[in-house]
Amino acid sequence: MHGFHDRNPQYLFELITNTKYNSIVMQTKRKASLILDDGTVFEGKSFGYEKPVAGEVVFNTAMMGYPESLTDPSYSGQILVTTYPLIGNYGVPRREEENGLSRFYESEKIHVEALVVSDYSFEYSHWNADKSLADWLKEEKIVGIYDIDTRELTKLLREHGSMKGKIVFEDGEDIDFVDPNLTNLVAKVSCKEVIRYGNGNKKVVLVDCGVKHSKEMLQSFECRGTMISIRLNMMGCLSLMAQGILICAMLR
Repeated sequence: MHGFHDRNPQYLFELITNTKYNSIVMQTKRKASLILDDGTVFEGKSFGYEKPVAGEVVFNTAMMGYPESLTDPSYSGQILVTTYPLIGNYGVPRREEENGLSRFYESEKIHVEALVVSDYSFEYSHWNADKSLADWLKEEKIVGIYDIDTRELTKLLREHGSMKGKIVFEDGEDIDFVDPNLTNLVAKVSCKEVIRYGNGNKKVVLVDCGVKHSKEMLQSFECRGTMISIRLNMMGCLSLMAQGILICAMLR
């Protein structure tokens, strides 16, 4: 028995490849350029928030898990390049907390300065998806660009190490390069208020120097955790009367 799609091969082709939708979207996207401090320029298009940004350009080889990578405090001040070619196809999950910690993210916000990808999927599908990656980036005012030759860019970064870079938009303002390692990144990513989680018998104080909200690490202890800012002095830490103190550093 033949159905409607069998009698309309062009409709079926466009449905599978999404060529009509993607061609319309790509025509309306603003052009953007990633400029490295050695003068190399990569041309692409915007799919996130549009503002000039600068930072340290680094790459990530993970095949999945971009919500976790974007919210990883260790990427603060950095422009993240994904080597996996297709990003955004499963959207981003809803925000949920379990014992005071995020279930699907590594922190409470996006920490990267910008996201650079080869191909962005404008359509997403996943049982846990709450919104598109593009919508999330725009909500948090984070730049996202696609149609970049990430293979060539990654080769450059592998040969020269992490480089300073900036993203500027067509008909937009230019900015200077920035070295995030000259700023106090630990103070930038440390929590701004006391966070309590867990319900165990023993009390542990966690000094936040860029800790991730990984349940496997933080919830493996049968204890009550109190996460405090690096700004709190040692006397303030000891006044919490904990059985242990854990200092979690930000690894880059």
